[in-house]
Amino acid sequence: MPSRRRALLVIAVLLLAALLSLAGALLVGSYTISPGEVWARLTGANGGIGGDIVLGLRLPRALAAFACGGLLALAGALMQVLLRNPLADPYVLGVSGGAAVGALSAMLFGLPLIVIHGGSFVGALAAMLTVFGLARGDGSWTQSRLLLTGVIVAAGCGAGVALILSVAPEQKLHSMLFWLMGDLSHAGSPWPALAVLAIGLALVVPLARDLNLLSRGDLVAHTLGVKVRGLRAAVYALGSLLTAVAVTTTGSVGFIGLVVPHLVRLTIGNDQRVLLPATALAGGALLVVADTLARTVIAPQQLPVGVLTALLGVPVFLYLLSRQPKGGRE
Repeated sequence: MPSRRRALLVIAVLLLAALLSLAGALLVGSYTISPGEVWARLTGANGGIGGDIVLGLRLPRALAAFACGGLLALAGALMQVLLRNPLADPYVLGVSGGAAVGALSAMLFGLPLIVIHGGSFVGALAAMLTVFGLARGDGSWTQSRLLLTGVIVAAGCGAGVALILSVAPEQKLHSMLFWLMGDLSHAGSPWPALAVLAIGLALVVPLARDLNLLSRGDLVAHTLGVKVRGLRAAVYALGSLLTAVAVTTTGSVGFIGLVVPHLVRLTIGNDQRVLLPATALAGGALLVVADTLARTVIAPQQLPVGVLTALLGVPVFLYLLSRQPKGGRE
């Protein structure tokens, strides 16, 4: 099958998988709801108690999961192009740590949910600007310098998180720990995250050709007319912003940005014109499935969704790491 037809088929399959994951999230839960009740409520009819649960609880949560999974996967794909390393992950660059410090600080002082979300976003942006500013140093930066700076900032944020948890009152520790492990039960409105995901895709798809060239190396990209420095700065800023919005909405959910882009790349290749939208669909579907399992496996209790994504991500990460050539990057 020609590569273009194969890519379109994969995207169609991923779109179907995303729709099925959303449908499953609406149907599955501690309270059984029939497909007829779901359809009635979605079409505006009176679906009874089941319909109210669908519209008021499950649908917003499923859409938030899809949006944040897509954001994290898209950010991961961008970071892997930026660093030319399939094991790169946006969380490594300190954005998640900054968001955690901002959100937990707001929780510590008992501030409202909207302020917690705002603190998370401000912390993520502060970490992004700190990493980018320190990595530039004398006006230029390399992949290794950016990665090292991100790891150091992430370590500092981790120390800040540990300090906040150590002084937090006992009655607040549970909600703080759940947020750190990823929690969609307080995600709020999904529409801002969905809007950012749509805008992010609209911005990166036109850059796909340049990203394809950048993935071959700075010299090749520069020779073929790509403004490498500006493109790298834009990719890092956009990837960090996507991660910041996702973390603000769901808390720290790991491994989506690491695992999904690489698995999609193994399936359809490294053409960013197809890889970027396919990655967003796959990441969204995966997080919806993970969140559905998180709230149903031991219902009525809920698991942090980050626990399930880690259970998937750790063995996949180890597998990908074992496939890395001993002498350098793939």
